[in-house]
Amino acid sequence: MSARSGNEPEGLIGERHATREIELEKAYRNTRFLESPAARPLRILAEYLEPDHRLGHYRIENTIVFFGSARILPRDVAQQRLDNLQRRRPDSSAVRRAERALELSAYYEDARELARQLTIWSKEEIRDSDERFYVSTGGGPGIMEAANRGASEAGGRSVGLNISLPMEQQPNPWQTRELAFDFHYFFMRKFWFFYLAKAMVVMPGGFGTFDELFELMTLVQTQKTRKPLPIVLYGSAFWREAVNLELLADWGLISDEDLSLFRICDTVEEAFTYLTEQISLHYLSDRMPSDHDHQ
Repeated sequence: MSARSGNEPEGLIGERHATREIELEKAYRNTRFLESPAARPLRILAEYLEPDHRLGHYRIENTIVFFGSARILPRDVAQQRLDNLQRRRPDSSAVRRAERALELSAYYEDARELARQLTIWSKEEIRDSDERFYVSTGGGPGIMEAANRGASEAGGRSVGLNISLPMEQQPNPWQTRELAFDFHYFFMRKFWFFYLAKAMVVMPGGFGTFDELFELMTLVQTQKTRKPLPIVLYGSAFWREAVNLELLADWGLISDEDLSLFRICDTVEEAFTYLTEQISLHYLSDRMPSDHDHQ
């Protein structure tokens, strides 16, 4: 059979010695491929490897995670909005919502102060920077901003695990620039919340806050995480009305022991004392192995 048989692809005949240049493109520079469904495993892996590399570079191994609503305002902002509404529409439903926003702003200020005190404690009590505990949040507004802000005001670094969303999620300016991440996949973001966490503070919040809280408590309850993990639910007035965990125990849907997975606190001092005592007991006095140590 000749070299020019009918089996040869059309277009190659007569072009074997063509002098036109063929532009080549490496696969890792092919953005059309990298953004396609076929490359999804690579994108997922990137959201593991890049944060792992960057957190390792800055020696972030222990975090105290703050969860809570992105909609909670600083007190001064909430007060100003209420004042403006009262002047324009004193009897409107918007005023009532603004009054509730002002009430909720207390949680912003408490998250800010608690994060500030925990950062100071970590810097002063732990000489080895590799062993220090860093505030970690979702990087957005509300409670996330408050915790990053408190850490920054204490002169400390803090982590921001941002995610691209159609609403609410805008990076706050208080997270440490070098430790601000931008995730696409919720489950990879959750992984980094939980993987380095040694304690968690949960302020009032909505669906996202509940999702993160219950997923983490499930990991602890089922012993899928092998590290001690003190959890503070902050604000008994909210938590006892928003979710009745005692009812689940009464109905036998969870064990009575599961109610010890968390501590409800109402003041910064109470939460600070509980968290620092638990962290010192489990991670500082005679360092226990964590999930991170076993990977």
